[in-house]
Amino acid sequence: MVQLSEPFKWTLLLCTCSLSLAGPVQVPNLTLPPTAAGNQTAVKNIFNQSYAAYSKFAFGHDSLLPVSASFIDDRNGWGATIVDAMGTMILMGFDDLFIKSLEWVTNVDFTESKTAANVDLFETTIRYVGGMLSAYELTGKKYPILVQQSQTLVDKMAFAWSSPNQTIPYGMINFQDNSTINQTNVAEAGTLNLEWSRLSLYTGNQTYTNLSMKNSIHILLFVQLMKFFSCRCLIPQEIDPSDNKFVDAFITWGGGTDSYLEYLIKYARISNTEGKLLNNDTIVNIGLEIADSCWNTYASTETGIGPETFQFIDNVLEFFNVPVEQESFYGEARFLDYWSVYVQLQTLTLSNTFPSYIIGSDYIQRPEVLESNFYAWRATGDTKYLDRAASAVKVSKILGLNDVNNIAAGLQDVTESFWFAETLKVLSLPNFDEPGNISLDNYVFNTEGQVFKAPPAKAVYGSGNIAVPAGTFTSKTVTGPVPAISPGPLLSFAPGPQLGV
Repeated sequence: MVQLSEPFKWTLLLCTCSLSLAGPVQVPNLTLPPTAAGNQTAVKNIFNQSYAAYSKFAFGHDSLLPVSASFIDDRNGWGATIVDAMGTMILMGFDDLFIKSLEWVTNVDFTESKTAANVDLFETTIRYVGGMLSAYELTGKKYPILVQQSQTLVDKMAFAWSSPNQTIPYGMINFQDNSTINQTNVAEAGTLNLEWSRLSLYTGNQTYTNLSMKNSIHILLFVQLMKFFSCRCLIPQEIDPSDNKFVDAFITWGGGTDSYLEYLIKYARISNTEGKLLNNDTIVNIGLEIADSCWNTYASTETGIGPETFQFIDNVLEFFNVPVEQESFYGEARFLDYWSVYVQLQTLTLSNTFPSYIIGSDYIQRPEVLESNFYAWRATGDTKYLDRAASAVKVSKILGLNDVNNIAAGLQDVTESFWFAETLKVLSLPNFDEPGNISLDNYVFNTEGQVFKAPPAKAVYGSGNIAVPAGTFTSKTVTGPVPAISPGPLLSFAPGPQLGV
């Protein structure tokens, strides 16, 4: 059964206020320093070099294997990098690359997977559907084929709801027989409505919005039920679509839950409907401190790039568990820990930061730290965030690293599509482009970094009334396989031919 910890209860207490106020996200009159243009050019050059390697060794396939000079089809063989990168191409002014990508997308058969793998509902939505619909908007809606191909793909993925009355979709669909497998998590189930509602907007078919909102509403009702019984808590992570029950006791705001929480805000903003738009300075300040904390993971390594995972020290016993090889890093890096966030949530003061040490030293070109940094810049106007982005440009690697503290440990032999769609986009445009371009007051980024135009904000969101929960929500013990947290391991996919460098 689900067990709810006090820190998470307090977190949800702040995150589920019934009255949701709107307001500008960006501070007005942001001004760029003279160095901004040079940094933007540097990021565009990194994009060009990376995409040139993809075009040479992997074009038409999903991901580049840069060390092997080959490719891997880890997203059903439809050319994930091509589709995911289109929005960045448009925003960076690479029109020739976009036109070539458009020609590719036009001829893809999205009704049939090109690999033996099943189709991942979440990943396919945020990368393929999000990529095509964002490109449609960013090009002034000139290319309806992007909507048509999105609709073809979503019509097949709609079989994730295997029965008419099913609320939560399955996480995987077999495109050969439209069967479903695997339970899902709340991030997978609750991170569809931004893209699927956009498809409804451009096709006139409300079915897509209705399907994607059923699962979000179900999960929200669980939250409201907890509020009704004075239990301020985050939702469990795993959920079984066959009976709508939450599975096991794992609760987190990390991978597997994070993008659902993200879309509570983003869907409300892009649709101008009810949602969790708080306009709350306390929460903003907590976010800024966590962003500072995460930036320290970059500033404290030998390469200037942050590790995949690190461990906070939040009690005395953990001081004796630091690996010997991590003692130097542990002594220098003082990252904000989740316990101090918990303290702040209760007392509204932040008293301590604690050391930490690396537990996963690889770098797979993730965007999250850089994305948090750009949000902080646009929200505060503090130029320290631009300085951080500039330093990231200097050390950004076209290839991932096996160890951020030891360059000699070698390079990662995979470049996922989000490197083009999100990492390079948020590093370049929001930081070093004119702040009025893709303003956070006018646009919403999906969880893959795809950009969508938002309508003018409402003055107030929500009625201020507490929603009355309906139904009974229970959890059960996990009995089968659980979905992998993105990006999943690639070892089960055979690489393409070894072409040589």
